[in-house]
Amino acid sequence: MLLDHDAFRAETTVDQQLFERLPCLGLVGRHRNALTRRQPVRLDDGRGAVPLASAQDYKRIFDGDRGPNTGGMGSYSPVPEVDAARASEICRTVHQPVLDELARRGTPFHGVLYAGLMMTDQGPKVLEFNVRFGDPETQAILPRLRSDLLALLERATVRGGLDGAELDWAQESAVTVVLASAGYPESSSSGDVISGLDSIPGGVYVTHAGTAHAASGELVTAGGRVLNVTGLGADLAEARAAAYAAAEMIGFAGKQMRRDIALKVAQRG
Repeated sequence: MLLDHDAFRAETTVDQQLFERLPCLGLVGRHRNALTRRQPVRLDDGRGAVPLASAQDYKRIFDGDRGPNTGGMGSYSPVPEVDAARASEICRTVHQPVLDELARRGTPFHGVLYAGLMMTDQGPKVLEFNVRFGDPETQAILPRLRSDLLALLERATVRGGLDGAELDWAQESAVTVVLASAGYPESSSSGDVISGLDSIPGGVYVTHAGTAHAASGELVTAGGRVLNVTGLGADLAEARAAAYAAAEMIGFAGKQMRRDIALKVAQRG
């Protein structure tokens, strides 16, 4: 633990200390200026893995990747730089060795293996593994999936059950914008009445994360990240426009959202 009135200075010092004492961890901090965080997710059947669509998330609370880290303020899918060949390569070099080692130990893994990667000039660096779907990446991935998810999960329970599995994806892109309550991430505000959900057009997905019903029956905030708004479109620019148009229709006191989710990649076309 390091206490400092300047958050960036404290974070930088911790990175330096990690690099000096734990080189494999400090590697993440060393590439701060070349980082993008991407979330490859795989379905695993104890022997092999099937990649899901790529996604990229945004951890900082404010536009331009400023401010403290959060659980995630938005995401988009697919990531243009991660084509099928790149996804297969990441699966082979990142996920498959984990599956092989678990099988060698007599504990084959079945389910969802989610890898948080930092894409650096020296290649992907593993930040974390989770045995779950990622949030808010999943909100941008699953609306694009046309295959039966339950059937795929059932196949993953059988060793080798995913052999030959081919997933069907919509050609559409998806952008998810997270709406957070006042004070997040240092704190959160509960009990603020949420309005506008009845105005959301068809084709836009609103996923509840931190909501509740008050005694009056009104829908209110009940946590830090309150709602996820996902728009679909022919490309990321169109999906982004749909997501933000819907997000603007939703209101509650102190609502926070980033305005730059998928902005740069959409501008590149």
